[in-house]
Amino acid sequence: MSNQFQEQGIVTVPYIAGDGIGPEIWQAARPVIDAALTKAYGHTKAIEWLEILAGEAAYTQTGTWLPEETISAIKTHNLALKGPLTTPIGEGFRSLNVTLRQTLDLYACVRPVRYFSGVPSPLKEPEKTDMVIFRENTEDVYAGIEFAVDDPQTKSLVALLTDQFNVHTIRFPEDTAIGIKPMSISGSQRLVKAAIDYALAHGRQTVTLVHKGNIMKFTEGGFKNWGYQLAETDYPDQCFTMAQFRRLIQSNGEIAAQEALTQAKADGKLIINDVIADNFLQQILLYPEKYDVIATCNLNGDYISDALAAQVGGIGIAPGANINYQTGAAIFEATHGTAPDIAGSGKANPCSLLLSACMLLEYLGWQEAADMITSAIESAIADQQVTADFAGLLPGATCLSTQEFGQRLIDTLSR
Repeated sequence: MSNQFQEQGIVTVPYIAGDGIGPEIWQAARPVIDAALTKAYGHTKAIEWLEILAGEAAYTQTGTWLPEETISAIKTHNLALKGPLTTPIGEGFRSLNVTLRQTLDLYACVRPVRYFSGVPSPLKEPEKTDMVIFRENTEDVYAGIEFAVDDPQTKSLVALLTDQFNVHTIRFPEDTAIGIKPMSISGSQRLVKAAIDYALAHGRQTVTLVHKGNIMKFTEGGFKNWGYQLAETDYPDQCFTMAQFRRLIQSNGEIAAQEALTQAKADGKLIINDVIADNFLQQILLYPEKYDVIATCNLNGDYISDALAAQVGGIGIAPGANINYQTGAAIFEATHGTAPDIAGSGKANPCSLLLSACMLLEYLGWQEAADMITSAIESAIADQQVTADFAGLLPGATCLSTQEFGQRLIDTLSR
């Protein structure tokens, strides 16, 4: 993703071990990452790990869930790797993860979704799923404004909407809660730009804008329209949009529009299209091979990320990153929860954290080490030497503990 670190020999990376199963997946993952770096580069490149605190460990040691020192360290080094964090109850945080993303303005939640051969999947052909999701990370419901049903301000807001804005679609005004979802041109277009840049850099063929603009015409419909505008304005020689295609149908007819689309594909242009969110969730089950890079707003991206992860084996093997492509700040994280019910039992799968670490290595420009970890994971799964989440679904598989799985990967790297 970035080559700003590529020539550096040692890079300091702050890490948050996390809560629940976080410490044990970190203990399994760190030696694998270090072994891959040594295998790939000898002693010329390495990560100097810097522990920082958030979540339960931070609260226990400092009395606060997210210390200022943690934010400062991430800002200083512009990077972090983190495990899962619990959401404190009654402490003022909606979510520590959301707080980190908003505080650092990490506007792109990037989730690659691909299938590893041998992973149990509910699909007949899970190998057809190969997408990268760009989910807007700071607006929509993450910046949502809510008014509770019994709050006097809600009554005032309902009255304002009814009396001054002539809104008469609130079905039950006497006992309604109100939510507002802000979405902007600036926030939407920087997310779509990140998706387009990624697609062009990685030789992808399409970027699909996923939205619910048929109903929410000015927010999610705006997201679609603003995305098309950005593509046509900023990438006129590299992209062809389906908005252009539709305009050509109106002006020159369907045959001319189809010829233009065919020519754009022949010229290697990136095709920008759009799909309504509910239809997209159906399409990814029926025709996942039709989709490549996805750009979507926050709430849709939440649903889509988990649905696609389930298609290829679940969030235990799903990596993720939160990135500001303008400042370069990035946090790479395990995408699953803290799973307190299995914490300390050795059942946790460290692959989400490991594959997120691969994204970190790619961001550093250290692709060789990232590929080695990915190949080691592929080898372990192909040999059916897996953690409990997969072993229970694979007859004859060898069930490894979290630490044993990490050691299996190190053994593969040392060959």
